[in-house]
Amino acid sequence: MTPFFVIIPARYGSTRLPAKPLKLIGGRPMIQWVYEAASRSSAQEVWIATDDQRVMDVALSFGARVCMTRGDHESGTDRLQEVVTQLGLPGDAIVVNVQGDEPLLPPEVIDQVATNLAANPFASVATLSEPLHSIGDCFNPNIVKVVSDLQGKALYFSRAPIPWGRDTYGTEKPELPAEQLAQRHIGIYAYRVSLLHQFVTWPLAALEAFEKLEQLRVLANGHQIHIAPACLPVPGGVDTPEDLERVKRLLEANS
Repeated sequence: MTPFFVIIPARYGSTRLPAKPLKLIGGRPMIQWVYEAASRSSAQEVWIATDDQRVMDVALSFGARVCMTRGDHESGTDRLQEVVTQLGLPGDAIVVNVQGDEPLLPPEVIDQVATNLAANPFASVATLSEPLHSIGDCFNPNIVKVVSDLQGKALYFSRAPIPWGRDTYGTEKPELPAEQLAQRHIGIYAYRVSLLHQFVTWPLAALEAFEKLEQLRVLANGHQIHIAPACLPVPGGVDTPEDLERVKRLLEANS
């Protein structure tokens, strides 16, 4: 398997759930669950990237590798670029960005997205999706949708219900399209380091600003994003106190 690195951005500040990385789940901080899951992947090294001394201290206490980053990054991709610069990774290296609020992320999915990028030299980024099973999710702007071509190249990401089914959505009782056309984007990314260095030089793209989706900056600048169905179901991350309780119940049920 092609060597790759995992970086886990972990900000202390969160509007909906302050101190999110340090919230306890089964007696361990959330960031530890994420780090240990990522460490079960095939990654050469796993790093936590944080801008807060409290997160760094906790991460060091359970033996994690940690990079302290600036606190003024506008996006997780900017933070990632600072870390690869600190680590001195070459431009052709592959880095997987694992969100610090995904304690249930299967390690196999991390391997999958890294392998997909390595196997598709046309792409600068790789990510994953899974079918939407609820019409409510299709119309939920907090769930990002994606459409791709037959070669697995992402065509567009949106908070809107895409693709739009003229005869299925535009009715009083909208229905999901057949053939799993409605796909939820899963927010795990594999990047080539050279793309990260370019990304931070590009201005905010108009579509990115409008949709509030930074992956649209990649497409707007002519780079390809590979997308494929996730090999395993990916439970949602933790954004709210309700999400935290849901994850606690799931982990307790599996322990």
